[in-house]
Amino acid sequence: MKWMSYRSPSDRTERIGILVGEQVLGCSQADRLLDLFGDDGSRLAEAGEQCLARPRETLALPEIHVNAPIPVPPSFRDFMAFEDHIVPILRARGATVDPAWYQIPAFYFTNPAATQGPTDPVKAAPEATDLDFELEIAAVVGRPGRNISPAEAEANIVGYMLLSDWSARDLQRRERGIGLGPVKGKDWASSFGPVFVTADEFEPYRKGNGFDIGMRADVNGRPYSSGNLSDLYWSFGEMISYASRGTEVRAGDVIGSGTVGTGCIADLSARHGIDRYPWLVPGDTIRLEADLLGAIDVALVPSDPISALR
Repeated sequence: MKWMSYRSPSDRTERIGILVGEQVLGCSQADRLLDLFGDDGSRLAEAGEQCLARPRETLALPEIHVNAPIPVPPSFRDFMAFEDHIVPILRARGATVDPAWYQIPAFYFTNPAATQGPTDPVKAAPEATDLDFELEIAAVVGRPGRNISPAEAEANIVGYMLLSDWSARDLQRRERGIGLGPVKGKDWASSFGPVFVTADEFEPYRKGNGFDIGMRADVNGRPYSSGNLSDLYWSFGEMISYASRGTEVRAGDVIGSGTVGTGCIADLSARHGIDRYPWLVPGDTIRLEADLLGAIDVALVPSDPISALR
């Protein structure tokens, strides 16, 4: 099933529903996908069947404002699981991949409060100049677990959604020199959506460590990125298993794949030069899409004013 989170045009409340063609069938069992997680998926499946049989409301897709499928996840871990993304960037710096990358699936925690919907304008990071998108897919944990195996973790995935982890590369470089972060280089915006696709719909596409799901991006109508989720070096099961070591992953936690090969300007400019793929600027339009998962289609707008620290 393809679930959506949306703002109802009747009373402006936040609701969820199932996308069927160009219609959204409203769910009466819950107003948040998070409220249907936490078990083996039976609550979500039951709510979906009831929604299809007796929808709360039936709306044409153009009538609604689509929100992020999970507007405020409990936590958001973003991994770096595509070898074809990291190798060109390091090669351009005259470096090679640290052997540890092949031993553990590395991640960082980013900001759940920065979650945005698939058409919400993205405000530029304050004081940043080297602005970038990142073409990713996220898995969502369906039930809690601690110290779980990769196979158990794979079975714990309740669904998937498209993700752009927006990045300010100049801030990121500055923070890297301090030895902490990424912080403000990363936490200013993350776009999710437009749909949350249940894990069973991905299964027929399983290939390699991921799925045969094509991923694409363009900027101002010009094709930029093309990749495939099957190119993952680390599977989502391995990522979640590692995340659960010594702690608990919770229902609704978001697990980002990291950027697919060619899936950001930092990657493209390392391969072809920054003149061919310049950093984003306010006024640019960016479209990221993936098979089954729809498209994030947004405009980059100027940042908010900020106060000086001292």
